[in-house]
Amino acid sequence: MKKISKEIVYDAKSIQGHTLQPGWYKILKAVLLMAAVGSGYFMFGTQKTLACAGTFFGLSLIVHLVYRKKTERFTKSWLDFIVTEVDGQQLYERIGLYYYLAVGVNLIIAYLVSWLLVG
Repeated sequence: MKKISKEIVYDAKSIQGHTLQPGWYKILKAVLLMAAVGSGYFMFGTQKTLACAGTFFGLSLIVHLVYRKKTERFTKSWLDFIVTEVDGQQLYERIGLYYYLAVGVNLIIAYLVSWLLVG
């Protein structure tokens, strides 16, 4: 359990300090996520919102863990995650098509699951 919490802290620090997205973009994503969950709750109710959010976050966690494993804790390039080294310091380029395509597919699957599983 202690190892898992260390890895979560490591990932949280990576997310806060990465240069893959500008700061305003991170804030915009958080606001849109809260708006989507809140509007989903008011339009569709608790069960469908929880089913959709749970499915989306579960699938997104899988995407995160795959990228984490394949990039060796975000230190190596893989697919659209590019790491370069300048003067001994790692620089990260923006995440590209594959990552955002996976997130979009996750969202579609989450909506389908919430509609099919919750009557």
